[in-house]
Parts: sequence; C-alpha cells; structure tokens
Amino acid sequence: MPRLTTQAESLTRPDGSPIRVLAVDDETSLTELLSMAMRYEGWDVSTAASGTEAVRTARDVRPDALVLDMMLPDFDGMEVMRRVRADMPDIPILFLTAKDGVEDRIGGLTAGGDDYVTKPFSLEEVIARMRGLLRRTGATIARPDARLVVGDLILDEDSHEVARGGEEINLTATEFELLRYLMRNPRRVLSKAQILDRVWNYDFGGQANVVELYISYLRKKIDAGRPPMIHTLRGAGYVLRPAAE
Repeated sequence: MPRLTTQAESLTRPDGSPIRVLAVDDETSLTELLSMAMRYEGWDVSTAASGTEAVRTARDVRPDALVLDMMLPDFDGMEVMRRVRADMPDIPILFLTAKDGVEDRIGGLTAGGDDYVTKPFSLEEVIARMRGLLRRTGATIARPDARLVVGDLILDEDSHEVARGGEEINLTATEFELLRYLMRNPRRVLSKAQILDRVWNYDFGGQANVVELYISYLRKKIDAGRPPMIHTLRGAGYVLRPAAE
C-alpha cells in the first residue's frame, strides 16, 4: 500500500476518542486496504461484505461515517443507506461505484449520499474525501467562538447544531456544509459553480442540478413556515440574507 501523506490535523470525535468508520464492500482485498489506510489515520474501522452485514454492524458500532460500495451481493448501496439512515439520519456516506455514467455517479448523491469516488481510485483520494465529510460532521477538536449568526439563524461549527428563532433544525452532513458556506458569505451571491467547488470540491460536468436539489432541501428546513432567507437570483446564483432585509 502506498504511504499516505501525514495530515496536519488529527481528526477525532468531539470527546477525543477515535473516529469510527464502517467500510462496506464484497471485495475483501479492497476493504483490507481501506481499513489499513483509515487505521493509519488513527480511525477505528469495522468492515462488512454485504448489505445485511452492513446494516447490522452499523447498528452495533454506531459509526461516524460509512464508506459504501454501490453494488453488493444481497441488496444495493441505496438500500443500505436507506436502512442505516432510518436509525442514524445524519451519518455521512461516501459511495464507491464502478459505474461510468454521470447520471449513475450522482445517483447516490441525489438520493441522499454525501460524496462518491469511482473505481479504480487511490487510497489518498478516499481518505481526503472522508476527511472532508468528517469535518462537516464536527470531527475536530472543539474551538471557541465557532458560531455563525445571520439574522435569527445560528450555526455552531463544532457541535453542528443549527437553530432558527430558537427552534432546532436537523441537517444532513452535506446540507450543513452548504448552509455553512452560505452563512460564511451572507448577502453575497454565490454561483452554482462556486457552490459545487466549495461544497463538493468538484463539478459534475454541467450537472449543477445537484445544487438546486440541496438548496430545495435547505429551504424546506430553514425557510418552511418562516420569512425566507435563501433567495434565488436567476442566472446568477443564490444568496442568504436575514429575513428582515
């Protein structure tokens, strides 16, 4: 296995204990390599070779993130995601897929996954993507003054708690990262390309509809029944403003 570059920041759970990751693939050699790479990062890794085993293991170990092959011998990764998210709705999921089409590659994202890598992939790429997802879910040592405030909307970057008008709002890892980007740039119009680059770190060959999809998810949670804060500027992008403006 190629040596992984040592990261400057060691990611842990908020209580300082090791990150827990569940790697799911029916290729044993692949899960062994993934496990070695993630243990090198100091993470606690469990593995599963089928959808049934993945769901059972997830319920037992309560992982902080899931690396999930799209194709499994009993049922597919989408079904695993559905069952795991029924119990752990906020768990970030990185899909592994051998499919070539753009539509297939973003299928997991539009269904609720957070990121994907296409086989064959480098271990460095998987670790980099995982670190990005884990940062979104608060897998860092707590810092002071980690709150973002726009109007009556508050986001805590350490605890990953979000509230508007004092009412708690539950977001997935990708929804949280998208809202954080908007709140770090209040009143600034952000294009779809900028959002794709910042939230997903790459684009989908023009498939910017994934941005529209996640903006709609956010609106349902942030703006539902309240004065809107997320606005669309046709042909330009999106902007977050306090509701009073």
